[in-house]
Amino acid sequence: MADISKLTLGLAGFGTVGSGLLRILADNKEEILSRTGCDIRIKGVLVRDASRPRACPLPEGAYLTTNMEDLLEDPEVDVVVELIGGTDKAGQLVERALKAGKHVVTANKALLAESGNTYFALAQEKGLHLAYEASVCGGIPIVQTLRESLAANRIESLEGILNGTSNYVLFEMTSGGMSFADALGKAQELGYAEADPTLDIGGGDAAHKLALLIRLAWGVEYPFKDLPVRGIENVRAEDIRYAREFGYRIKLLGHARLVGESLGTGAGIEAHVAPALVHESLLLAKVGGAFNAVRIEGDAIGSVFLHGKGAGDMPTGSSVAADILAIARKAAPNNTGFARPALPCPARVIPQQEAISPYYIRLSVSDAPGVLRNVAGTLADNNISIAQVIQKDSSSQPPSEHADSREPCVPLIVMTHEAAAAGVDKALQHLANSPFVHEPPVYYRVLARRSVGL
Repeated sequence: MADISKLTLGLAGFGTVGSGLLRILADNKEEILSRTGCDIRIKGVLVRDASRPRACPLPEGAYLTTNMEDLLEDPEVDVVVELIGGTDKAGQLVERALKAGKHVVTANKALLAESGNTYFALAQEKGLHLAYEASVCGGIPIVQTLRESLAANRIESLEGILNGTSNYVLFEMTSGGMSFADALGKAQELGYAEADPTLDIGGGDAAHKLALLIRLAWGVEYPFKDLPVRGIENVRAEDIRYAREFGYRIKLLGHARLVGESLGTGAGIEAHVAPALVHESLLLAKVGGAFNAVRIEGDAIGSVFLHGKGAGDMPTGSSVAADILAIARKAAPNNTGFARPALPCPARVIPQQEAISPYYIRLSVSDAPGVLRNVAGTLADNNISIAQVIQKDSSSQPPSEHADSREPCVPLIVMTHEAAAAGVDKALQHLANSPFVHEPPVYYRVLARRSVGL
């Protein structure tokens, strides 16, 4: 870009986020100019259907096109802003834009989580920006925080509520006593959930984001296909209720931590996406509605907590605009946050069976003497220590659709101290085959309370 006073954009995607970006660039034009000294304008907008009504008008002087070649071959376009989503056409657009010498700003978490190394290596080879602040947690500046603000820290762990749809569903089940189906239906009515919500409630969306956060925190590639993922489809109202009796809330968390002193000494990464119990004293437990939040633990900074809107036209558009402004200021590309020529080989993945955490376990057991003793014995045989236990009276419990109706049964809820996942799996397999257990055991990890208040 020879002329610093002007930056020309080619926008691919004129949907929710694209419309929000255009409004921000128009409404805050003077503020942006005063911060960058640069006139940022949209020259071309790529859409699938040129006849479709738009939420905001096309910028003055901009052309509308259905052909990506128009953006790629336009010599005036300095930056391609990819907001079309998906991986096929978006991947073609990003790759070809970089090869054409154009910077890329994207919100495409799936593309970067699954194939990011290819595009990051190409951007580094060309000396170009591949910016993606909007790809994780919408309006929360988590990418810049990990890449720059906490760059002097050794990141010990990070965990977060990375999907607003799942958080909204669990929040309604917790605060409003709604069933999963009713809470999901309400989320769809309000536009928080898609008609097919599988990617959100199944944990896939959060997993894409977690893969990007791992790359930013430790500079290693955690293979997306190896990331353990468990969604919220099977979270039941009784577990939300019993968790509250112990002082916890159930949240869908993306979690990753460094196991060992540092990656340079052979340490590994333990990571997963799954529902977990979060103590009510922690800020993550208080995150309601469709909001996102991330807690980061650094060796120098301690705990950092970021909270905000994880989606929407203006919050996500704000993150897209932030990346564009960095390019307008002629900031040097710092796409991955690390100075290596390319990302290193895949991280040493710590198997889930080696993960250690406290657990919540719910069993539907016979209402008979000796059952609690047998359960405690099985847990002890697998090096699992009980921290708390609740056994409900059968007279106050509704009949279970799974339990044998000839024998009364009651819920037995156990909170453990820290235990190895392998031991928990073995103990639960043994209990599931016991004559006094009438339903498959239910279990969730419990987030460790390292810093009360964060």
